[in-house]
Amino acid sequence: MNLPILSLITFTPLVGALAVAALPSRYPHLIRRTALAFSLLAWVMSLVLLAAYAFGPTGFQFVEAHNWIPTFGIRYKVGIDGLSILMVVLTTTLSWISILASFGPIKDRVKGYMISFLVLEVGMIGVFLALDLFLFYIYWEIVLVPMYLIIGIWGGSNRIYATMKFVLYTLVGSLLMLVAILATAFAYQVGHGGSWVGAFDFQLLQQFAASGQFGDAFQNLAFLALFLAFAIKVPMFPFHTWLPDAHTEAPTAGSVILAGVLLKLGAYGLIRFAVPLYPHAAHTFAGPIIVLSVIAIVYGAIVSIVQPDLKRLIAYSSVSHMGFVTLGIFVFSATALQGAILQMISHGLITGGLFLLVGVIYERTHDRTIAKMGGLAATMPVWATVFGFFILASAGLPGLSGFVGEFLVFVGSFGISPLIAVATIIVMVLAATYLLWMFQRVAFGTMSDFLKGLGGHLTDMTGTEAVTLLPLGFLIVVLGLFPSLVLDLLRAPAQAFLAAAGVAVGG
Repeated sequence: MNLPILSLITFTPLVGALAVAALPSRYPHLIRRTALAFSLLAWVMSLVLLAAYAFGPTGFQFVEAHNWIPTFGIRYKVGIDGLSILMVVLTTTLSWISILASFGPIKDRVKGYMISFLVLEVGMIGVFLALDLFLFYIYWEIVLVPMYLIIGIWGGSNRIYATMKFVLYTLVGSLLMLVAILATAFAYQVGHGGSWVGAFDFQLLQQFAASGQFGDAFQNLAFLALFLAFAIKVPMFPFHTWLPDAHTEAPTAGSVILAGVLLKLGAYGLIRFAVPLYPHAAHTFAGPIIVLSVIAIVYGAIVSIVQPDLKRLIAYSSVSHMGFVTLGIFVFSATALQGAILQMISHGLITGGLFLLVGVIYERTHDRTIAKMGGLAATMPVWATVFGFFILASAGLPGLSGFVGEFLVFVGSFGISPLIAVATIIVMVLAATYLLWMFQRVAFGTMSDFLKGLGGHLTDMTGTEAVTLLPLGFLIVVLGLFPSLVLDLLRAPAQAFLAAAGVAVGG
């Protein structure tokens, strides 16, 4: 494939944003359809890329490299491996679904909203493709601005507080990341006689790290800076407090992207950059990180039990589910790592679906209080059935994707510490408890007085709402029954990760 397909996928949404910007604001329907068309085009191209990807070989494919700022060795360099291509497909899938889901709820400033969403898609795709650390940082920062606008302009009543909290946390992490990137590039430059050539190139930096050129003290400091930036985005305990507020105030599609993709940026950064560049430091801090991951798993589940708001419950459950991801990364096991990545994808699909379903209810009731929602199944049987399916997937029902990732993390961590593995199993049971209890309170029983007062406004799902959920449900079943479709793609990246971390392949 001679086409620069990675660049085409990345910048197609940007072209869409420019096209939307050129349209008159008085044509909101045309604006919505144009944004959806360009997002769908990026999605189709990502599927073509997936079909063209060569299974088996290690290393990066479809690499594009061009000089950008040659004075400092900064290049536009992108490429994919099994990990990044899965994250790109997840991003493009959730992006067009989110745009379609916004057709009804977003009625004001439609042009600005669609431009923000398309620019956000550019940044997210770029993060997963960048092989130059400076380019990675630029894409990372691009993500922040449109997400700030989406929550701050189209969010709920407390959106300003949630937005400022989100921005402050993320900016602190971004500054730490920039310091680590510049320090790493400078160390490389010093080690090459003052030449900046390749100073930001991830592949060259990884070779430099593998040769032992980064001292232990330098590794520890640089790793901590990068780790904090990525941990805030995951978000790991105790850096998670921005997440429930951001989810609660964000519009439905914003919550879908926030949970489905943005949280994965942090986990991706840990796998792609932090551990391979600073393997000694990764092992040094692995113990405390594993402890924090287990705390996040347990804490997120316990706090979810007492949440009165549907969105906040799902948000805190995300803290718990993402704890499995960081645990799977830092036990340095091929099985656990593959499980962690599969969990990233599964969580994006399942939690994205759950937020879409909560959005359906909010559009009709303008409320998300669990105590007010009793008996929804009586008037919304289709919605209740679909919601039950996604609840079971999130609870880890065997045969659905939510089970496979957490099970592989459990198996991989058992060899490191049976105690940790037992704790994860207990939390999986606890998750099933609070999710099913919430579903019982919302869907069944006598219809609440609050819902009775809505009368005819309480209608079942529309065709458009069903279309947004159908591909997510399909993928949850396919990955649950045939996880090898993903695991085969991840075998080579997992081996490369363990080799970079100094762990015997197959460990």
